[in-house]
Amino acid sequence: MTYPVYVSILSFRLPLHAVMESLGMFLGFRYFLYLRRRQGDQLPSGNRIWVIIGAIFGALFGSRLLGALENPPGLMQTGNLLLYIYQSKTIVGGLLGGLIGVESVKKFIREPHSSGDLFTYPLILAMMIGRTGCFSMGIYEETYGLPTSLPWGMHLGDEALRHPVSLYEIVFLLLLWQALRFTDSRFQLVSGARFKLFMIGYLLFRLLLDFIKPGYRFAFGLGSIQLACLAGLIYYLPVIIYPSRLIRKQYA
Repeated sequence: MTYPVYVSILSFRLPLHAVMESLGMFLGFRYFLYLRRRQGDQLPSGNRIWVIIGAIFGALFGSRLLGALENPPGLMQTGNLLLYIYQSKTIVGGLLGGLIGVESVKKFIREPHSSGDLFTYPLILAMMIGRTGCFSMGIYEETYGLPTSLPWGMHLGDEALRHPVSLYEIVFLLLLWQALRFTDSRFQLVSGARFKLFMIGYLLFRLLLDFIKPGYRFAFGLGSIQLACLAGLIYYLPVIIYPSRLIRKQYA
């Protein structure tokens, strides 16, 4: 395979990454609408729209900001700060920024109910599809792994055999999806618990995964994305310490 991978659509030659990223967002949103029709929504339609707006803009700013902070020397040396920030992005920043955007909007409109559960499975679907696009970029986007001697190491555009971290993430997301479905069927979770479990699982995974990815590291050995993952895990620390808070109490 030659990286990056391009596909021809009509008279256009497009990077597969852009196609899969757009497809992931489209199918993820369609899946969200399907689940909302099938399962119902405890949020009024007007408030749900505001929550979606908060999620979109929060994810947009969060992904670009954390993406730019992923390489502090590059950020400091760039000649066009706004362009550098716009061209940088990371899913961890998108998730955390979206979380901040949603919670801010909910406080503004005084919406007391949790809103994340309906987003969880569509998010996982969109991320899995998007990561196939990241894999198609090989070493030409910072979503590849360090060199490895393991038998499943892959050539991603240079001579080194590397960890296919995008494929690792797809497998993890698929397993996380199934684990959440099992948990849903086994326990009566409180509203919002599914999304919290998803965030805790994914942030912990990315904290560990980024040890086998190249990139800037601060003196204490962690990168910006790992620090953001730690911040997110600290935010969810109450339910990590007391997971019983996620289960609906049964009364006799």
